[in-house]
Amino acid sequence: MALKKINILYSVGLSDDLLSLPILKNNRNFSCIRVSELTHDQLKTEIDTRRARYLILLNVSAFAKAKTKFLKICNSKVAFALIGSSEEIQQIKDCAKLVEDTRVIDIIETPLTPIQFNVLLSRAQAHFKQQASLDMLHGELVQQHNELKKLNEIGIALSSEKDITTLLESILSISMDITTADAGSLYIVEEIPDQPYDKSDYFKNKQLRFKHSKNHSRSVPFKEFTMPISRNSIAGYAALSQKPLNIPDVYHIEEGVPYGFGGLKFDESINYRTMSMLTVPMLNRDKETIGVIQLINKKRNASLKLETKAQTAHDVIEFDKGDEDFIYSMASQAAVSYENQQLYDSIKKLFEGFIRASVTAIEARDPTTSGHSERVAILTVGLAETVDCIGTGPYKDAHFTRQDIQEINYASLLHDFGKIGVREPVLVKAKKLYEHEKQAIESRYQIIKNALEVDYSKKKVDYLLKKSREEALSDIQHLDREFAEKIAEIDDFLSFILKVNEPTILKTEGFERLKDIQSKQFVFNGAQTYPLLTESEAKRLMIPKGSLDDEERHQIESHVTHTYNFLKQIPWTNDLRNVPEIAYSHHEKLDGTGYPLKIPEKAIPVQSRMMTISDIYDALTAQDRPYKRAVPSEKALDILGFEVKDRKIDKELYTIFLEAKIFDRVSQEQK
Repeated sequence: MALKKINILYSVGLSDDLLSLPILKNNRNFSCIRVSELTHDQLKTEIDTRRARYLILLNVSAFAKAKTKFLKICNSKVAFALIGSSEEIQQIKDCAKLVEDTRVIDIIETPLTPIQFNVLLSRAQAHFKQQASLDMLHGELVQQHNELKKLNEIGIALSSEKDITTLLESILSISMDITTADAGSLYIVEEIPDQPYDKSDYFKNKQLRFKHSKNHSRSVPFKEFTMPISRNSIAGYAALSQKPLNIPDVYHIEEGVPYGFGGLKFDESINYRTMSMLTVPMLNRDKETIGVIQLINKKRNASLKLETKAQTAHDVIEFDKGDEDFIYSMASQAAVSYENQQLYDSIKKLFEGFIRASVTAIEARDPTTSGHSERVAILTVGLAETVDCIGTGPYKDAHFTRQDIQEINYASLLHDFGKIGVREPVLVKAKKLYEHEKQAIESRYQIIKNALEVDYSKKKVDYLLKKSREEALSDIQHLDREFAEKIAEIDDFLSFILKVNEPTILKTEGFERLKDIQSKQFVFNGAQTYPLLTESEAKRLMIPKGSLDDEERHQIESHVTHTYNFLKQIPWTNDLRNVPEIAYSHHEKLDGTGYPLKIPEKAIPVQSRMMTISDIYDALTAQDRPYKRAVPSEKALDILGFEVKDRKIDKELYTIFLEAKIFDRVSQEQK
């Protein structure tokens, strides 16, 4: 390590003989400066002004009296030598402590001899050399500390980014900023489609994708492309070698290397001169290359734009070892962040696939509701996004983050999943009677009609055998009329039964007639008895509204509880932890008449209130289902309005749903 010049400041101790010694006269490393008096103020001014190395010769008594002040102005470029008589030195009580101070390199009795002076200067040289080494080490430690701090900050920034495209752009931008690079590119290692994976050869089914590019001095059109991972390209070589490749000038690459610069034509097309280049592989935890960062043209000044090739030659410098080490470390962090994000995206896709499969499973059990869950999700998310933008009214402070919206979306998609736990006959029941019950009634009535026909046929035969032709024909005509009346009555009963089997509102007279039919029986041959309507059949047909009796309705309503119990089993992340509760409350009403909990208004989450509106609207407007016809959008909105008047659904949310035309987000084709 070369030692810089040492200025010797003195007011005492140096005679003319000493000043004429060869070590001073023939050595440019020393310069003697005499001052009339050395005070700490004078020294501070001198040191602050020149900022050189100083060996200061001070009277030991003067130093002892103002030691604290003198040491305050001290730094690694200042050292003291104390000069005094034997008596002056002996009078200093803490003389030994003075020597212990590293800034005091010697205490010398006067008169100062040439030998002592030579030793002093040697000590001064050794002292400043050691201090220079310490300063350099300290600087390196500070630099390392700053780099580690910066790496930590970069790591935090990269790990917090959830979007892969933004993450990759950030990796490239940060790398360019740190190294003052003018341009840069980022390559990602990806699998070649339909190429089998070889456990023994990681790169066998891999290729490089040119993923991002940036240039501060040129506006360059960007287009993704792929290239083989080969030692013939600079990026490929870095990927395979897994080591940084630092090239001072890519137009003059040393001979004997397999790679070359393939961008000459591109440089010409944009009037650019690629010069220095640093190419660094991104390695994951398993030391596998997952990408390559390529930095171009390190500039002396980051703000410069390289307008001409001459300017490039003047202002572009080589990437140094510090750049290599720092980017290599950062690239490893970036690789981990990128791989984590890929894993996160894969898990997210896997989970969303599971949700879609769950919805498919629900709809497979009841194909008539196909698309309902997705439409409810579209409507509810649309309503939430609109509420988030409103600055007035009761919901002016309601805001939903991207994660909140995703939470609402998942809860909406899965709100009916519990139907998978409802018996299928109940789930798809379209009429008051189950199909087998309806068929049993129709078969019974056909048997009754057949029995009547047989009975009347026998009577006709008896008349023909026992009476004259004229008498028999007269009686047979009477039998035919009687038979036709009974058949008509039976057909009328069946027609009425099939009519009330529809899930419409049953009026009082309908109940009375069903009871009348139930009270009738048909007796065949005096032995076989056929009820025109059994008690259980009559009970089902007397359902006043819809197609479900109380027990069946309870089973259907239990789907909400099944949904909640199912969703509670999923280990949701913190930003999705409310999905079960949101889905659980989507059938609750503000007046407490909803189900299954019948909770009060304040206990119903706003997300559930929004889903309630979407669920009712889609159920009303969905294309014809076996148990009901679709109603026009206008009528569905009117029905929702009646629900608002009855204080069953949220008035403010309904108004937003109406005024913002959220319902238009679902097209008729989707229904």
